[in-house]
Amino acid sequence: MHETVAGWDVARPTVPSRLPGVDLAGFRSRGAEPVDVRVVPHPALSLALECGNGPLVVDTATGRRQRGNLAVGFMDGTLRVRGTGVECVQVRLSPVLAQAVLGVSPAELDRGAVALDELWGGDAERVRQRLADAGSWRERFALTEALLAARAHAARFPVEPQVARVWDRIVGSRGRARVEELAAEVGWTRKRLWSRFRSQIGLPPKRAATLVRFDRAAHRLAAGEEAAAVAADGGYADQSHLCREVREFTGATASAVAGGEWLAVDGLAWAKGPAASAS
Repeated sequence: MHETVAGWDVARPTVPSRLPGVDLAGFRSRGAEPVDVRVVPHPALSLALECGNGPLVVDTATGRRQRGNLAVGFMDGTLRVRGTGVECVQVRLSPVLAQAVLGVSPAELDRGAVALDELWGGDAERVRQRLADAGSWRERFALTEALLAARAHAARFPVEPQVARVWDRIVGSRGRARVEELAAEVGWTRKRLWSRFRSQIGLPPKRAATLVRFDRAAHRLAAGEEAAAVAADGGYADQSHLCREVREFTGATASAVAGGEWLAVDGLAWAKGPAASAS
């Protein structure tokens, strides 16, 4: 499916990825006009795989700048994404699969953007060339999925089943599961869960739950729901608690986040349900 929003032409696959924990979308900036949007934190890691002429530029909340093929870890603040003539495949990657695909734990990304050639060496440029040579988004999505599957299959140190189960429970509860209960479910102490989860997922369990809760709230706000209602059944003590958390993650008010351009892109590129053909 191809649609345009916030300066981007967006394509997405016709069917979900065969790899659990992987979502794909294609982005092309329109014409000669530069794009410049801010991206809010999300409970997944991202890969940006270039296939166009213009470099993708990402500025992190800490002021660090990266260009080209990137891996983006969990964020504490917003990212600024900009460029002209940008064309790329973006991968949203569950942290359960991230270590296998990236070759390093998400914790080593230090909540920032890292050039993929630092992680994959010359393979990063070879991937870029293959995607650039592909004749359609459909072909690019197939190439990307095959690459991710091959890397995941060859991984030597997958995430422990207990850690994967806790992550799934956090996501399934929309961030409302209690850490003590999760530790008991997998037969670990709270301290052991914290240590294993942090080293393999990249965040402590409580912080992961907070991020999942924030993501759900941000999308509900963007859909036009009232902040009081979002807070009341979203796991927040009150509306003020919601607003503080939104500001903590984004540096902006709840209303500003709700009207942000990237959430409009997000709702299209990562929409649930079938898409039309991506050619």
